[in-house]
Amino acid sequence: MSNLEDDPDELSCASGSPHGVQILTPREVPLGGPRAMHVRRTLPQRDRSLIGAWCFVDHYGPDDVTDRAGMSVAPHPHTGLQTVSWLFSGEIEHRDSAGNHAMVRPGEVNLMTAGRGISHSEVSTPATTELHGAQLWVALPDDDRDAEPGFAHHAPEPVTGDRWEARVFLGSLLGDTSPVPTYTPLLGAEILLQPGGSLDLEVDEAFEHGVLVDTGVVEVAGVEVKQHDLAYVPPGRTRLTLAAREQPARVLLLGGPPFGESIVMWWNFVGRTHEEIVAFRQEWQDQLTRDGRVVPDSQEMADGRFGIVVDDHLPPIPAPELPNARLKERR
Repeated sequence: MSNLEDDPDELSCASGSPHGVQILTPREVPLGGPRAMHVRRTLPQRDRSLIGAWCFVDHYGPDDVTDRAGMSVAPHPHTGLQTVSWLFSGEIEHRDSAGNHAMVRPGEVNLMTAGRGISHSEVSTPATTELHGAQLWVALPDDDRDAEPGFAHHAPEPVTGDRWEARVFLGSLLGDTSPVPTYTPLLGAEILLQPGGSLDLEVDEAFEHGVLVDTGVVEVAGVEVKQHDLAYVPPGRTRLTLAAREQPARVLLLGGPPFGESIVMWWNFVGRTHEEIVAFRQEWQDQLTRDGRVVPDSQEMADGRFGIVVDDHLPPIPAPELPNARLKERR
């Protein structure tokens, strides 16, 4: 998914090590236009920008799209990150400039590696009547952020217990391990809790964790977390308990060791310096623009860093204007 804000924030990000569980509340962001789909963004924000290598958490739906366009995100660029798509309901068609064409379906993870540069589109299918899910980004470490673009898909089998069910889509948990490759240690899992159900998890004490509550109210390490909020849990725990109240609950559990690097994230790019972000934006614009016109099938795009999204009919999205101040890198 693209960050389609007209005036995207500059985000200079560095992992911290606060004490105790921190509750991050979302802000609503429209994905372009007055009839746009809206998402709830809990990461990044002023008080926290990274949880492990997770650097972006958008949560949307359930939205009735029977009589609306649903998700229609035209080709747009990425660098220096991996996108992780996870649906609870609906179906989204993914196409990218590396030639990958896949469907995003509930309970199946699609991970796209942007690396040195890729462009892609995401469009909900005509049969979709409800959209509900999460779009997540992972920052790539400095040694790997110029990797070749790639794509992986995995449909995890459910792991079940007394009043709980889990699907592990990245990393290892509850005796299950995802085969999807990542460049830093990561954890990603969907967990369902029946009313009054609880789950005591053995976790890596080197990891910091984020618990995004999709439905219900959940206690995370004894702290109440309301629907749509994201709870941050710092490293140092070997066990993490999740407990539902009187209603069923669904959460996404994210984790990883503190990233240990500063990043600059603006629009759809993750870089390290002001100059890098400016150059990425200019390369994208150079691929799109000829005599002031958007050129979706130009040779410039085919030869450029971001390529052409294969068999996509939508015109690519021009980059917004950069802010008037220098983009800052903070460590």
